[in-house]
Amino acid sequence: MHACVCLVFITIIMATIFSRIVAGEIPSYKVAESEKFFAFLDINPLVKGHTLVIPKQEVDYIFDLNDEDLAMMHVFAKKVALAISKAFPCKKVGMAVLGLEVPHAHIHLIPMQSEKDMLFSNPKLKLSDDEFKAIAEAIQAAL
Repeated sequence: MHACVCLVFITIIMATIFSRIVAGEIPSYKVAESEKFFAFLDINPLVKGHTLVIPKQEVDYIFDLNDEDLAMMHVFAKKVALAISKAFPCKKVGMAVLGLEVPHAHIHLIPMQSEKDMLFSNPKLKLSDDEFKAIAEAIQAAL
């Protein structure tokens, strides 16, 4: 009888930090949530109100989303952006898709007084837990 040696390779897929936030494993300052999308404050904000919008589906590149989900994500982001502009009066809410720092598609929504507010090389704000909570509550109240 011949012995058969079979090797089984198990791939462990680590959830992204954003998936762990959606799952409640990592705390966040949630702003809004739907069945497919989640919005929360960036913990390294450029300005007060800087919010991230993500799909709950873990996908690295935003353009890998199917057309319907991509469109729905932008509609969800629009609702959040309108609430941000009510909570933090600004000229516009800028939108940026960079996505290199976390392998999970996301949209940055940033209240702008000028285009300089969108420079990611700017120093990030250092906010207290109470300040983050107040910002999230202000945006939630405007939804």
